[in-house]
Amino acid sequence: MSHPLSTRLVLWYARHQRQLPWRKTRDPYHIWVAEIMLQQTQVETVIPYYERWLKRFPTVARLASAPLAEVLTNWEGLGYYARARNLHQAAQIVVEQWGGQVPRTLADLRTLPGIGTYTAGAIASIAFGLDAAALDGNLKRVLARLFDVRQDVKSAEGEKALRRLAESLVPPGQAGEYNQALMDLGATICTPRTPRCEACPVQSLCRAYRLGVQLERPVSRRRAPIPHRQAAAGVIRKNGRILLVQRPSEQLLGGLWAFPQAPRRARESFAAGLARAAREELGLGIAVLSEIHRQAQTFSHFRLTLHVFECRWQNGKASGANCRWVRISALDDYPMGKADRQIARRLRAP
Repeated sequence: MSHPLSTRLVLWYARHQRQLPWRKTRDPYHIWVAEIMLQQTQVETVIPYYERWLKRFPTVARLASAPLAEVLTNWEGLGYYARARNLHQAAQIVVEQWGGQVPRTLADLRTLPGIGTYTAGAIASIAFGLDAAALDGNLKRVLARLFDVRQDVKSAEGEKALRRLAESLVPPGQAGEYNQALMDLGATICTPRTPRCEACPVQSLCRAYRLGVQLERPVSRRRAPIPHRQAAAGVIRKNGRILLVQRPSEQLLGGLWAFPQAPRRARESFAAGLARAAREELGLGIAVLSEIHRQAQTFSHFRLTLHVFECRWQNGKASGANCRWVRISALDDYPMGKADRQIARRLRAP
């Protein structure tokens, strides 16, 4: 028998669900793509990417056979590029080991790169109708308010309590609708800072509302200040071309192309650091000229300011698959992170 909360939410969802493109299909691959894109990204941002992605990669097999550079190009702008790399790798595994069919169990889904407990639950319940719970940060907030959970939701104890709650509330045969109802409730009504309690379909069942502590839930530890890092980036010119380097796949923004960078060291100027890095890492002698631009970017765990310098090649040969001398007109052919793309656009501007 379903919990009254679950029953009420499923009825509310039937009437008030958001009209989203991935809700028009039960194709597990399409739902999988949507769930990966929605990690750390707003729905409004995801929709055009999702639609373009499926035009270019309509099946698992098409994605698996695509070059990684093309995959990253189609992901460019969504950020958190490990999601794209993992999705590509997982598609290849699905083709090689599962005959192109997305696995149907929670355990098998979780063996794929990039699919954790939440994503596996979402795919299993929405695409396959399994009685699986889905629990991400937004749903933790909703459940913490509904049941006045007083443990830190990011602690092992709080995570365990919320996991038990989520699993106990799944209505048999309606897990997909229920999980999506919780998603919509968290996105449109039970929002982080200004919950619309007066419009909530389960207000009478919400313990935090009854106690007047909804703004104090969820309980979570205070985040440490985000560190600010600074680095130099070089626009190194040689015979009408500019040097790009490809980031190692295991690093931040792995697989993307970038202008050579040098993190700032103590007692070292940006220009000196850039010249040193070019010599030590690329085998190039360069003249570092004037600073032409500063570009800021915020990542999940730090902020970065890039000091961009005009540079001139003097000697040495940057060789290898991870280095390319590129004409300005061809910069758009190389997938880049946000900061590097902004630099490239400035170079192309008249």
